[in-house]
Amino acid sequence: MKPLSYEVRMREKADALRKHGHARILAVESSCDETAIAIVDDGRIERANAIASQIDVHALYGGVVPEIASRMHVEAIDPLLEMALEQANCTLEDIDAIAVTYGPGLVGALLTGVSWAKSLAYARELPLIPVNHIEGHVSANYVAHPDLEPPFVCLVASGGHSHIVAVDHYGQYRLIGQTTDDAAGEAFDKVARVLSIPYPGGPLLDKLADEGDDHAYKFPRPHTEGKYDFSFSGLKTAVINQAHNLRQQGQEIDAKDFAASFRRSVVDLLVDKTLLAARDTGAKKLTVAGGVAANSLLRSELMRRGERAGLQVFMPPKRLCTDNAVMIGAAGFYRLMAGELARLSLNALPSLRMFDN
Repeated sequence: MKPLSYEVRMREKADALRKHGHARILAVESSCDETAIAIVDDGRIERANAIASQIDVHALYGGVVPEIASRMHVEAIDPLLEMALEQANCTLEDIDAIAVTYGPGLVGALLTGVSWAKSLAYARELPLIPVNHIEGHVSANYVAHPDLEPPFVCLVASGGHSHIVAVDHYGQYRLIGQTTDDAAGEAFDKVARVLSIPYPGGPLLDKLADEGDDHAYKFPRPHTEGKYDFSFSGLKTAVINQAHNLRQQGQEIDAKDFAASFRRSVVDLLVDKTLLAARDTGAKKLTVAGGVAANSLLRSELMRRGERAGLQVFMPPKRLCTDNAVMIGAAGFYRLMAGELARLSLNALPSLRMFDN
């Protein structure tokens, strides 16, 4: 009798896990400049969270260098596996499945994680689960708030993405609004350069802004045709032009006030549109996700204004806003429960989308 293929055997294992309703997932994240491995139980319980950051290396170049990022992922991934297993006090024998980010992100960085995960899954006879990086960010809320369940509205704000998403069910999403140009995180990084703030600009600008007057400078609030859409390109350009004009006139820029005023403009735009979308869709719960979700003003304003609007507001801790593998393990669990597995032909998709539109 011809032996069953790997895919068939893994389908049988996955079906057994679905029937049982429980799974311990080893998750891998390598989409950009952080290598991460986590172990997550049932999509909710964090057992291990091992991360190797590359910030110090890329800071020398003022931004992420893709080739360097890929090489550093290769160097870090095996030691991180040992670290994660030690944190969780378990072995590979205790792992039920492997989840991996396969997009979006830097192609070389993604390929490192995907290739490594496929090899380990094949060698250990474990089901392989493909995870969208953005869905991972949304799913970080499940670990932070074990009682949170869909439906809810989620603001996804990061260096490459700015979306307002309706989460109708696990793994089921509708796009409500999105940026028409730059992402919020990208705008933060570019304005940080104008103020000579080193990489990573966004988080450092946020800290600087805490010490400034956010009404000292006046910046525009861009208009968009889409009721729930964002636009940051015009705002970014206006800020850069104002800084240039002030310097041309010999006027000194107060970096703290400038950063605070810009941050206020971005946060007001994000919060206004998100609360409008939540109101119009009849949402009762509001969440936030992505690297920009670590921004202190965004967090406080969403909480304050969201609760004032009668919403339950949930947000992950800052450590789960930036790239990590815990969020991939959470998303992977619900993909597994939905019966979604990857074949060994799984490839990295740097432009992977979360929505059809």
